[in-house]
Formats: sequence, C-alpha cells, structure tokens
Amino acid sequence: MDKIASFTVNHLLLLPGVYVSRKDKIGQEVITTFDLRFTRPNLEAPMDNPGIHSIEHLVATFLRNHPVWKEKTIYFGPMGCRTGFYVIFAGDLKSEDIIDVLREAADFVLGYEGEIPGYSPRDCGNYLDNNLTLAKIYMKKYKEEVLDNPVPERLNYPE
Repeated sequence: MDKIASFTVNHLLLLPGVYVSRKDKIGQEVITTFDLRFTRPNLEAPMDNPGIHSIEHLVATFLRNHPVWKEKTIYFGPMGCRTGFYVIFAGDLKSEDIIDVLREAADFVLGYEGEIPGYSPRDCGNYLDNNLTLAKIYMKKYKEEVLDNPVPERLNYPE
C-alpha cells in the first residue's frame, strides 16, 4: 500500500500552524484540506477530547453560518491524534487565504458564552463530552502562537 500524504510529513519538525495538507479535484472544482495543528506532535501533550469536541461544535457552526465561507465549507473536524483539526474548503487555496476567517472563528470561540450548539442527546452522539473552558484554553494558545503571527514556518510544512 502507498503511504498517505499526511504520514509523509515530518511530525518531529512540525510546529503549531496552518498548513495545506492536500488539494483534490472533484470534477472541475478544487478542494483544499488544511491541517490546523494546535500542538507540537509528540512533544506537547495531545488535547483532551472534551475541549476538542467543543471546538468542533463551535467552529463548524461558525463556518457554516459565515456570510462568505459557509458556501465554501465542506468539513471541519478533529484529527485522531488529538493535535489539531482538519478543515476542508472549496477552492484552490493557500494557508494565507484562510488566516482571517480562522481569526474570526477563534474570536467566536473565545467570546462564546452559553450552551454549546448541538449540546443535547438528540443532536450529538456524545453531548456530555464537552468543555467550553478547555476549548477556550486551546483556542487562545492557537490564536496567540499561530493566527496572531502567521510566519512562514507556521504556514508551510517543514521539509
């Protein structure tokens, strides 16, 4: 079997960042998958599921309601390794193209108060596994480290 592209990235050198993971063509359309890396793989502790889950609910809701990005948003969800998220947008995009909307999403999470969208047994398969406080801690770190200072080494995979 061929090794998939995400397993060819040197995770030992990977910093928290916004990386183009892959681009795929669906007919004439290009979709771009981004690796939103919140922690340093294998060096920092992975994120805990309740915080990840709350970020997933909040950011997915934010993107699917955004006046510009809702029509371009295909997917937002966590990585199995718990070091970040994948977001997939329609379009042939680069990391710099999504920094502003990610800042907006971060501000949305950081300012959010109240019940998390989809927080009910009817709407979510594990609704009790949420933690807004933890989500805000993770998002604050990501915003400060990555989104507030989007330097090249946090926007392009290491060689």
